[in-house]
Amino acid sequence: MTFFKDLFSNELFVAAATGWLVAQVLKTIIHTFITKDFSIERMYGSGGMPSSHSSTVTALATSSYFLHGADSSEFAISMILAIIVMYDARGVRRETGIQAKVLNDLIELLADVHNEIMPLDEKLKEFVGHTPLQVVAGSILGFGIACLVHLCF
Repeated sequence: MTFFKDLFSNELFVAAATGWLVAQVLKTIIHTFITKDFSIERMYGSGGMPSSHSSTVTALATSSYFLHGADSSEFAISMILAIIVMYDARGVRRETGIQAKVLNDLIELLADVHNEIMPLDEKLKEFVGHTPLQVVAGSILGFGIACLVHLCF
């Protein structure tokens, strides 16, 4: 039981985990509002507004700054991690999602012509990456959450 007590009294962990959880809940609410369709996959899936990856790593880096300062190894590591994660979410993973959409459309088009190319229930995942706005929104959310968590600790 000491493990969980220690874990949930760790400001870095609490800020990062809260950043992820709040972003995932918001992502689900926003998706439901826009599409008028509730999807539980939005609660744990990647992609969408706001970026939970960005929220998580920004909350981690911000909390690290509050606790250890800008000249610490902890802050340097968490900041570099945040930059890599946000770059990847906006870049490589977003392109993967765009390519998946094109391939799904092509498969659907070809399936109309030739019925047995690929079952339509096996579409490639299109929600993989983020737009720049989704990354920025996640970062702002993560920063705000880290500030709130720091005030509570």
